[in-house]
Amino acid sequence: MLARTGLLSLGSNVGDRRAQLQAAVYGLPQAGMEVLACSSVYDTDPVGELTDQPSFLNACVLVRTEAQPLALLDSVKALERALGRAASGPRHGPRAIDIDILLLGDVEFDHERMRVPHEQLRNRRFVLVPALELDMDMVTPDGRRLADALAALPLDEGVRWAGAPLAVAPGKGQADHSAP
Repeated sequence: MLARTGLLSLGSNVGDRRAQLQAAVYGLPQAGMEVLACSSVYDTDPVGELTDQPSFLNACVLVRTEAQPLALLDSVKALERALGRAASGPRHGPRAIDIDILLLGDVEFDHERMRVPHEQLRNRRFVLVPALELDMDMVTPDGRRLADALAALPLDEGVRWAGAPLAVAPGKGQADHSAP
C-alpha cells in the first residue's frame, strides 16, 4: 500500500488539556500512524456553534499512514473514545479530546462521514497557525497555500502560544516549557 503524509489537528478543553493532547499523540501509532512531527501547543478561543465554554489547547501533528480515509477515521474515532471522548454531547461542545483529519497526501475525498481536505481547514486560525509551524509551504491537493488562507483571515479568533511541541514518542521530544 501507498504511505501518505497526513495532517491531524488535536484539541482539548476538558481536564488536563496538554496531557490529553500528549496521550493522543502517543496513541496514534496504535491507530495505524507513524508520528513524524508535532507543533507547539496553542491556547485558543472556542469557535463554532458553542462559544460559551473553556478555551482549547490545540496542536497539529504530521503523520504517515497507509490507511484509506474511512479506515483512518474509524481508527481516530476509536482513539478518541479510548481517551475519554463522550459519544454524545453538543456539536462543538466541551471535549476531552478531538482529533480531526485535515489532509492526507494528495487525497481529495468526499463522503457523508468525512471530507479530506477537512472542510474547515482554510477557515480556522487555530488549525492554520500550528499547521504552518510544521510546514510554511503546506498546500491543499488543489495547490492552494495554507499561508495564503491564514493571511486572508480576520484577527478576531484568539490563538496564543501555550507551550513547546508535544513529544513524538514517550521519552523523546522537547521538554514542556509551557506556563502553569
